[in-house]
Amino acid sequence: MKKIIVVAGATGNLGGQITTNLLEQGAEVRVLVRSSSNIETVNNLKKQGANVFLIQAWNVEEIAKACEGATCVVSALSGLREVIIDAQKVLLDAAVVAGVPRFIPSDYSSDFTKFEDGSNRNLDWRREFHTHLDKAPIKATTIFNGAFMDMLTGQMPMILFLKKRVFHWGNGNQRMDFTTIKDIATFTAHAALDDTTPRFLRIAGEQLSAVEIKDVMSEVSGEKYNMLRPGGLGMFGFIIKMTRFFASGKDELYPAWQGMQYMHNMLDGRGLMNPLDNNRYQNIRWTRVRDVLSTHLNP
Repeated sequence: MKKIIVVAGATGNLGGQITTNLLEQGAEVRVLVRSSSNIETVNNLKKQGANVFLIQAWNVEEIAKACEGATCVVSALSGLREVIIDAQKVLLDAAVVAGVPRFIPSDYSSDFTKFEDGSNRNLDWRREFHTHLDKAPIKATTIFNGAFMDMLTGQMPMILFLKKRVFHWGNGNQRMDFTTIKDIATFTAHAALDDTTPRFLRIAGEQLSAVEIKDVMSEVSGEKYNMLRPGGLGMFGFIIKMTRFFASGKDELYPAWQGMQYMHNMLDGRGLMNPLDNNRYQNIRWTRVRDVLSTHLNP
């Protein structure tokens, strides 16, 4: 008998890949979409074999009907506080009402249990949602994966391709966790179908320092890359506070200072995950930083 998995956020990149992986593993997948969702994306989910549930009001009663008989609800919702806490709380309550035994929240981040409130706005919201999740009568599993490795190709201002520099603050030998969206989706799909998952699972496609990334870039590009270190983490923290104070971005998901907060968390060292659960599912081939950067340079 097929397991029924409900996915919220399936029209996004990560949620879409989680859905694809679940279908490939033989699950029956129900995706929750809004009337404002991209029609082409929704049609593509249907073509893959997902059962699309159009949610009009996003309330507990409506979502609970879509969750009836499901074995796990997977959240890949992305947004500001009204999404990560408010909308996800409705999804959680609906899963409980429907009697779903398991819930995977939309965390997919560095291990925010290691950091204090105020160090990262987006992670603070996820930590706050956990205060609801941990009280709910449902088994929950959070997946921590470090930074999205895909962002090294441009969105994360660490590799300065034109200047042939690798940018960092603090200790250049501090290792950081990186995992591709593809690998996160594959692992999450396995976890959704696994009734024995613990409260937390920690994965990393690779753990590399800024110095090691510099060496990888020199190898894959055939050009010499050097380091660029403007200062220590104390100075970086001060710059983040000043940037947040003077700049806008309160209503943006990733304003400049938010990206800086993520980088500070990564370079801090406390978030480095050990041990890892990479070997929990044997058929996953973990993508390396070298693979991502080689593909970026030689598409």
